[in-house]
Amino acid sequence: MSLEVEIKNRQRRLKLNPTGIKKLAAWVIREEGCGEAEISLLFVNDRAIRRLNQEYLARDYPTDVLAFPQRGPGRKSVQPRFLGDVVVSTERVQRQAPEYGKETEEEFALCLIHGLLHLLGYRDHPPRSRARMRRREEELLRRWKVKKKWSLIKS
Repeated sequence: MSLEVEIKNRQRRLKLNPTGIKKLAAWVIREEGCGEAEISLLFVNDRAIRRLNQEYLARDYPTDVLAFPQRGPGRKSVQPRFLGDVVVSTERVQRQAPEYGKETEEEFALCLIHGLLHLLGYRDHPPRSRARMRRREEELLRRWKVKKKWSLIKS
């Protein structure tokens, strides 16, 4: 299995560890049984994610994570290996981590896992799909925390 991960860091809030991020992404993709794949990860601030949220989803507010899957019903990909793009606002992650009783790195991992699961076909709607996705996110996050051999954020 081959996974190519392109990372673009367009924020200055967190010092990210690209190696750890790539390892987490590869692990999630492997755990979901996906073969060869390519993904793009973009890390931004609230202003940038708000613009994307407004432009692509007509929602005028910042969010923690956006995913743009390239596979799925009604989508024919020119590049069949390309799963899509995940965008994470590190500013939002830092702000909401304490609200949810989590460390910043744990919340960052959860947002990344959430976005990756969207690329793999998981959905937030209807409620039954959302519950399935939440269970899988929590399971992957729990297992990642237990086996955590890599850091996503540099200290």
